Amino acid sequence: MLSLRRKAKEETAFPLEAELAPRGRGVARLHQRPLWRQAGRLAELPRGTGSVAAVAFLAATITYGVILGGYGRMVSESLISAAGFGIETVKLSGQRETSDYQILSALGIEEGTSLSLFDVDGARERLTSIAWIKNASVMKLYPNTLKVTVEERIPFALWQDGDVVSIINEQGDIITREVDGRYANLLLVVNDGAEKRAGEIISALEDVPSLRPRVRAAFLVSHRRWDLMLENGITVRLPESGMSAALAELLRMDADNALLTRDIAAVDMRLPDRIVVRLTDEAVKRRDEAPKGRDKVAKRGANT
Repeated sequence: MLSLRRKAKEETAFPLEAELAPRGRGVARLHQRPLWRQAGRLAELPRGTGSVAAVAFLAATITYGVILGGYGRMVSESLISAAGFGIETVKLSGQRETSDYQILSALGIEEGTSLSLFDVDGARERLTSIAWIKNASVMKLYPNTLKVTVEERIPFALWQDGDVVSIINEQGDIITREVDGRYANLLLVVNDGAEKRAGEIISALEDVPSLRPRVRAAFLVSHRRWDLMLENGITVRLPESGMSAALAELLRMDADNALLTRDIAAVDMRLPDRIVVRLTDEAVKRRDEAPKGRDKVAKRGANT
């Protein structure tokens, strides 16, 4: 009440009014109104003015203390939330690889968080810091709903560099190194530079859809050409140019002679005028032993 009283004194301390009264010729004197008339003016204030002023002063004092103590935002959020503007519903859309828990954790919503004071720009930055999320939209739908739409990065291939395997997008950028069985259908490209050129081998394999499921990995060799590792262990050495034509020829030979089901280790298609097939060690051993067996049979027949 000290401030209010002081203010009243400042306003009424010197309520002087000049009155001209005859006191001799050409002389004016200044009369001061009686104190009881000044008090009468204060008595004319509306009833309840003091109570309202006291409540206002108390509210101002509490507000100053709250701000000084660093609790301004917390109190503001509580009051706004109590008025019906707290976040009660969060609508999520667009997420496939990102879990709901990751998104909600990034939003940082707690009980009593107000919708009007929620920092959508900060929430958007936290969301896009998640590996899978490329873009995010955060909208306030009054009175109590937050709508979150995310655009995720699209997994394109797996890239192995040394012993580290990563999920990459079509541009060859690493999305994440957290790889599990969900991504087993992605083509594995291996060696330095393969992540930036994965699109060319994947595009070539799309032209031979019957071969693609049989390819386990593609190795970039000397930053020039590709070797394919099939699921049965056969290596297909592709040429530096004419890769699509070589793959089509490989499928033709497999259809005619079941080439890729035979006991072979590699099919070398790097030379333009010939195809070289290398047998497995077991197949070479069986081939070398076959003439000896035929010679023994021939000798037994001659002795009889």
